Amino acid sequence: MLISPHVVERPAAAVRPFALPALRHPSVSALLADHRTLLADLLDGLGSPLHVVLPEVFEENVARLRRAFAGAGATADILFAKKANKADCYVRTAAALGIGVDVASAPELVGALAGGVPGHRIGISGPEKDDALHALAVQHGCLVAVDSVSELRRLAATARTARRQAQVLLRTRAAGRLGSRFGLSAVERAAAVGLCAELADGIRLRGFSFHLGGYCAPERATAANEMIEHCLDARRRGAPSAELVDIGGGLPVRYVEPQLWDAFLAQNRPAQYHAAKSFQDFYPYGGRTADQAVTAIMEHRVDGAGSLSAKAARNGIRFVVEPGRALLDQAGFTLFRVQQVDDRRDADGYAIVTVAGSSFSLSEQWFNSDYLPDPLLLSAGPAADALFPACVAGSTCLESDMLTWRKIGFPRPVRRGDRLAYLNTAGYQMDSNESPFHDAPLPRKVVLRLGDGSGPPSWRLDGI
Repeated sequence: MLISPHVVERPAAAVRPFALPALRHPSVSALLADHRTLLADLLDGLGSPLHVVLPEVFEENVARLRRAFAGAGATADILFAKKANKADCYVRTAAALGIGVDVASAPELVGALAGGVPGHRIGISGPEKDDALHALAVQHGCLVAVDSVSELRRLAATARTARRQAQVLLRTRAAGRLGSRFGLSAVERAAAVGLCAELADGIRLRGFSFHLGGYCAPERATAANEMIEHCLDARRRGAPSAELVDIGGGLPVRYVEPQLWDAFLAQNRPAQYHAAKSFQDFYPYGGRTADQAVTAIMEHRVDGAGSLSAKAARNGIRFVVEPGRALLDQAGFTLFRVQQVDDRRDADGYAIVTVAGSSFSLSEQWFNSDYLPDPLLLSAGPAADALFPACVAGSTCLESDMLTWRKIGFPRPVRRGDRLAYLNTAGYQMDSNESPFHDAPLPRKVVLRLGDGSGPPSWRLDGI
């Protein structure tokens, strides 16, 4: 059908952007308020995007989780889930604080060891690990979560050859997740416990673990209670060292105020997004904090009686926890330089801001979702009389390369050369999916430390 040249396209109905500002740690606020020139210089000198990582905040998060477990009367070994961020500085900080690291590949294990974490504080997770990873784990005394009977046999053979004893958790499917691809069924678990006794010269059964998605505290507590029962059963069957219950990760992070989050969900609709994009699910950006979740899990009543932590204490059970995102809460942010602004307000009601970089550096797209906290416009300039609605796109040739599908209400028109900051990106966002697409170099990470605040922040490239 031909379109008459006299037909004038009408602009789309304007949709007022919903403000969803990210919560800010005091250190982040200080950097953004007092050291914007430094951030601008680093971005200009090191390239866009640039990841800023803050190990001092990581230290605070470790201390907060330790207090939460102690306050609930629980003993827990904290293992930082390395997959949540590749920065070396977090592993080095974990080593200095005396916590462990959870890894799932030989390179991750080598990185943890090189960062100063001793093998006995390293947990190895992941399904059906290869022989090279098994060999490294055995040599360094790591705790290996075994996912199948066949893997248990392979690990035992590796340990016997090395004349060592592998430290083992049996990863078991929780009753509520029988369809999971991870872990042993009830029949396989029973067989594996017996096999551990047969292979005692190469295997030392230390306890049980499980895999859960999501952030439901009662579900995680219920699964942990099942693992305590498995430990007690294993002891009766000749495994006195079964004393560990690994509850995994699943500790949430609060990115925005809860009341604001509820209000956002109530008004959320496709018109708020570029191309009327619709999302089925979001991370719970305004949910519990990690320490609140720890308290809820540990204080959950089990067996119709006391708390989970009390039952563990009575039976000499120690917990293992593998937080990634929770230890990285507020411990990093990402800077982008604006490369182009396509002002479509007359036609579409909003603009498209293109940054130097791509959504591979903001990995929520991996989960078929949108990273919802508002990016900040850092460049100086007076606020306009009206908001400047815009989404944010990457500079690749992919139609789906959108850092923010949602229309953001910037305080003034965004211009080429401006700088945007995405806050709280250290946990899974900044480097989970990065690749040298279009032959672009991988973004750099710069480690910033504020110290006592009496002088300018110190900085260095990560890994140096």
